[in-house]
Amino acid sequence: MDTEKCKALLCTIETGSLSAAAEKLGYTPSGISRMMAALEADAGFPLLVRSRSGVTPTGECERLMPLFRALCSYGDQFEQSTSEIRGLETGVVTVGVSSGGYYRWLFKVISDFCQVYPKIEVRVLDGISSELTVAMDEHRADLCLISRREGNFHWLPLAIEEMVAWLPAGHPLVSAPTFPLEQFAKDPYIDITHTSDTDCSLLLDRGGITPNVHFTASDNYAAYLMVEAGLGVSLNQSLVSRDWTGRVAVKPLNPPQPVEIGLAIPETLAPAARRFADFAAERAEQYAVD
Repeated sequence: MDTEKCKALLCTIETGSLSAAAEKLGYTPSGISRMMAALEADAGFPLLVRSRSGVTPTGECERLMPLFRALCSYGDQFEQSTSEIRGLETGVVTVGVSSGGYYRWLFKVISDFCQVYPKIEVRVLDGISSELTVAMDEHRADLCLISRREGNFHWLPLAIEEMVAWLPAGHPLVSAPTFPLEQFAKDPYIDITHTSDTDCSLLLDRGGITPNVHFTASDNYAAYLMVEAGLGVSLNQSLVSRDWTGRVAVKPLNPPQPVEIGLAIPETLAPAARRFADFAAERAEQYAVD
């Protein structure tokens, strides 16, 4: 099967439009339309539902999505491997990252890497750690900088970060040396992303604590500002708010709750991704310094 057609299909679904996919991939809309028709002819059934509002995948297409992603991944590996044999360093690497607190080290690595390999494009995919391990399985990410999860990949530890409590300036425990973990069940709690697989939710589940959720924030900085406004307390990694200035007290937890940060690297990688993984691994010691 033509992997270029698979890429066009995935891009069409991602953008929700044949014309948007054509613009992104450098084709004409009619060219993308012909590719989709040919792919549907190969499959023997419709893959897209077309409407005035755009295009969406059919149920049959949803079932085939892991295969389409795998085919695209293998196609990329083939192109990169043949380029490598010809003495060229090309390709695209997608690095998943689960926290803005990791950006400083990661972006320094990307900057140094691109100076050595200027023809390799590096993309960044944001998400929570558990989502990003799935993204690797589905070939949407090549490797990930995340807090530790279990999975079918090599784990390269970089650092240990402590989970901390964020308290508004007027909180009664601002002067206390630590914040009791069970207090999250009592104080108004600001939840972040509100999913079951974040470091915060996993920590509270392990402690048997049901937080007293009053508000939900879409990202870390929004939660930080909500705490500063006195709306409640929140929970996060210590490095997340390290460079932020605001009337928020950051308190260690009692008992302490460490989280291991590292790189999740699949055993099988395309040449460009393997070069990036090796490049990042060589700079692992710089993580703690930065």
